[in-house]
Amino acid sequence: MKKKKLIISGIIVVVLLAISVPFLTGNSAAKSMKLDLGQASRSTIANSVTATGTVEPVVKVEVGTQVSGIIDRIYVDYNSVVTKGQLIAEMDKINLQAELVSKEAELASSKTEYEYQEKNYARSKALYEKQLISDTEYETATYNYEKAKSSYDRLRSDMVRVRRNLEYATITSPIDGVVINRAVEEGQTVAAGFSTPTLFTIANDLTQMRVIADVDEADIGQVADGQRVTFSVDAYPDDVFEGNVTQIRLEATVTSNVVTYEVVISAYNPELKLKPGLTANVVIYTDERPNVLTIPSKALRFIPDEKALESLNLTVENVGKEAPVGKKIVWQRVGQTVQPKVITTGTSTLNMVEVLDGLKDGEEVIVDLASVGPVAGPPSGGLFSPGPPGGNRNNNRGGEESAN
Repeated sequence: MKKKKLIISGIIVVVLLAISVPFLTGNSAAKSMKLDLGQASRSTIANSVTATGTVEPVVKVEVGTQVSGIIDRIYVDYNSVVTKGQLIAEMDKINLQAELVSKEAELASSKTEYEYQEKNYARSKALYEKQLISDTEYETATYNYEKAKSSYDRLRSDMVRVRRNLEYATITSPIDGVVINRAVEEGQTVAAGFSTPTLFTIANDLTQMRVIADVDEADIGQVADGQRVTFSVDAYPDDVFEGNVTQIRLEATVTSNVVTYEVVISAYNPELKLKPGLTANVVIYTDERPNVLTIPSKALRFIPDEKALESLNLTVENVGKEAPVGKKIVWQRVGQTVQPKVITTGTSTLNMVEVLDGLKDGEEVIVDLASVGPVAGPPSGGLFSPGPPGGNRNNNRGGEESAN
């Protein structure tokens, strides 16, 4: 009986300990706080617009032909360097030369007829003025003269056209440059109908290139002539090329309901790395300000928490102070107090903001009130809190063996 009382007393003590320990040693972890400070410093601040574009020569001429026929000879190939007036191709001239000979014969005959009718008209006019011939005879002489003159003038114009077509059969380069495309082969027939067939494409100077970038309608308002541009191409991923905005074209392009505008960017290409047709990833610096005083943008969004600052033995002055129109407020730590400071801001980016007035180089502002994690303490749940699943398997197995 005495032994049974002792067992019951032991069970009661264990239960009391299980209840009281969690209250004595449970969730007592606390978090410590600290102020994150940012310093006003000199840096370059810039806003930019991104776009994609295509590399092109500044001057590119498509050389064609005004006459139909067979390409007889080609004197240049891809990448050939040519000069203005240089012979680059010839067309078959047999038909054109034959047409020229035929027109020359027609012109000679027409000239003879014209000269005869001119003399006949002069004689008829003199006789008519003396009333020696009838009106009908004079009118007939006048008609024949004007008809012969019209035919002669028409054939002279045809001779100009035939000679010009014969000249077109000799194809020369219109500019100094490099052949970047050849669209025909010797023996190929070309037909100059409603449009002029392109035979060659010649770029003037590949050291002077340009990028035609497609800028979204939401960004085009920020782009202006003269802005600095950097871009890269997949062919040289480690190289950064530079240029400037030279033109903003007013015509919009609509593709899948997306409106873009073409922006022309100059690109100096002394090493000839940039090739026509390359895709460029463009960054246009729309607002770039070097060596200006800046602070982290997050400082403008900081609002002091009085209760949290009390844990750091800090007090807040002028709580709820509002900034004047056109100004901003930042907070500074002065001794054991947190005080507001009115500043004037300028250009801003996602991370930085320009300070025009109110702060000096090196001054610190509060950026955030951050937690540095819990203070070390006993595990939550108390002495008799259950462990993780499976953590007691060995103990349970041991108990079963003892019970057996």
